[in-house]
Amino acid sequence: MKYVIIGGVAAGMSAAMEIVRTDQAADITVLERGDVYSYGQCGLPYVINGLVPSAADVIARSVSTFRDEYGIQAEVHIDVIAIDIDKQQVTAKRVLSDELVIFDYDRLLVATGADPIIPDWSGVHLEGIHVLKTIPDTTGIMADLAETIRHVTIIGGGYIGLEAADSFRSKGLSVTIVQRGKQLAKIFDAEMAEWITAEANKNGIEVRLDEEVVRFTGTQRVKEVVTNKDTIATDLVLISAGIKPNTDFLKDTSIQRTKAGAIIVDASMQTSSQYIYAAGDCATHYHLIKQTNDYVPLGTTANKQGRIAGANMAGNRLTFKGITGTSIIKFFDLTLSRTGISEKEAKQLNIPYQAETKTANNQAGYYPGGEEMHIKLLYHRYTNHLLGVQIIGKKGVDKRIDVFATALYNQMTIDQLQDLDLAYAPPYNSVWDPLQKISRRWNRDKT
Repeated sequence: MKYVIIGGVAAGMSAAMEIVRTDQAADITVLERGDVYSYGQCGLPYVINGLVPSAADVIARSVSTFRDEYGIQAEVHIDVIAIDIDKQQVTAKRVLSDELVIFDYDRLLVATGADPIIPDWSGVHLEGIHVLKTIPDTTGIMADLAETIRHVTIIGGGYIGLEAADSFRSKGLSVTIVQRGKQLAKIFDAEMAEWITAEANKNGIEVRLDEEVVRFTGTQRVKEVVTNKDTIATDLVLISAGIKPNTDFLKDTSIQRTKAGAIIVDASMQTSSQYIYAAGDCATHYHLIKQTNDYVPLGTTANKQGRIAGANMAGNRLTFKGITGTSIIKFFDLTLSRTGISEKEAKQLNIPYQAETKTANNQAGYYPGGEEMHIKLLYHRYTNHLLGVQIIGKKGVDKRIDVFATALYNQMTIDQLQDLDLAYAPPYNSVWDPLQKISRRWNRDKT
């Protein structure tokens, strides 16, 4: 059986290794447009600030490891330009020579990930303007951080923008975030995002909300960011305006995609074409709370979907159970996390909901060193099933978000939170966990 995988990072190599384990006679070819395989993109902001010493440290396995130890034909610097579904062929171009190469397949996986969105602003190609998605992006930023760099402008206040702002500030640089919307981190509800803005301001970041970039100015290198409200003198720009599925090469095929370009897959990761699968940031992700295909590109999901795609391609039936949209990041002293749906999403989906908010200590109140957590919890108004939670705080946030994600996955109701047997000791919790305290409030309101 000939397997061709397009993309050599999270989903692609998770699939390749699953095929290796499942089909001992597998003939596997992986086509990667870069030259680095199997690395953790989420670790790249920590390379910039030096917490991770080198970009090489985020690489899980080298290209030579896949070739020599697992017998995978791991191609590099090769860009797929077309797929012929009828002939079961992939046409690719070698980036360094423009040579066209055709690969036959019995099973094909598209794991091409997503590319940064770079709007067509005037001056966007000036030196000193970067994106942060790959190892080459990271090394390019690092090489550009000369002693003359004093100020960085970040376009976009999502997760990557926030993590990068933290990293640049830790290096002593002045940072301005320009956000087109009315809040940072739009995946949070507005009142929760206020804590994020306050943390940015506390750490010396200039936050410009409801402001749009118009153009960049400079001769050879960027000198100014011109917005619809002001002109910002700057030495370096990071564009963090979101990502889009890297699937344009499929536009002339019958493979079904969403309007945004994500490949529509079923629970086995199969596309609308029988022998073609897709996984990771280029594919859809079934959302358990929304009960529909969604697009929440995360490394955890990419690895899971890749493994499931590889298993099914090799004849071992596995299914993807779906996501609840769980995410977490560090932003200076705060941990920002969420899972399920927000109030904004509940309104968009016309889901009847109730919201509870609470500020609670992460541990017993009498034990020294406690920190506040700000919690917003949603549940269904009529069935009481949990819908989502957002938690922002300094300590203990990671524990609670994972408890809640598990509760969502198991379709628990808000009153059932009271019955969970959660760990308690004064340094870690109070006798009633903050999530359970919200549940008790609901219970009192019902009696």
